[in-house]
Amino acid sequence: MLGANDGIVSVAALVVGVAGVSTETGPLFVAGVAGLVGGAISMALGEYVSVSSQRDTERALIAKETRELQELPEEELDELTRLYRERGLTDETARQVAKELTAHDALAAHLEVELHIDRDDLVNPWHAALSSAIAFTLGALLPLLAILLPPPEWRVPVTFIAVIAALALTGTLSAHLGDAPKGRAALRLVVGGALALAVTWLIGSLLGTTVV
Repeated sequence: MLGANDGIVSVAALVVGVAGVSTETGPLFVAGVAGLVGGAISMALGEYVSVSSQRDTERALIAKETRELQELPEEELDELTRLYRERGLTDETARQVAKELTAHDALAAHLEVELHIDRDDLVNPWHAALSSAIAFTLGALLPLLAILLPPPEWRVPVTFIAVIAALALTGTLSAHLGDAPKGRAALRLVVGGALALAVTWLIGSLLGTTVV
């Protein structure tokens, strides 16, 4: 949802800003496509770098935990016992659970309880990058089509309406998925998106009359 909202607002603000200068199809198409492609690549690269850093950190933690289990097995068993005791188990039960999990898979036990990492389910930077690029592109297509399909005199109003409706929908859906208040989430997105469009259109109009 975050990538889609970013695509909606970013490209909408760009094309509406250009529409403040000219509503001709050519400039709007070039600006919209450039914003879509550039934004999708930027989102993908940013997500790839971020998730790659997270994965490197997770791998380093796994290597560190593996080394500690080899060099300090008793200390690690005591640590695992303490962690389960802090979760509410009695001393005897915590010790027994720690021993059994250590015997079964000591590394997995420590990664789960101590570091909250699943070594078989590390984040994938390529998947994250692709997902972000696709989400941004899908979001960006809405304002691009909204600004290009209507007659020139209707392009800005239609884009405003389409973007506001889309943001209200994505805000409501995000809130629903997260069990959060729907009205507040939708309102935040709608107000932010409307403000972005109004400001860029105003700047485009001012520049169109003073610079172009």
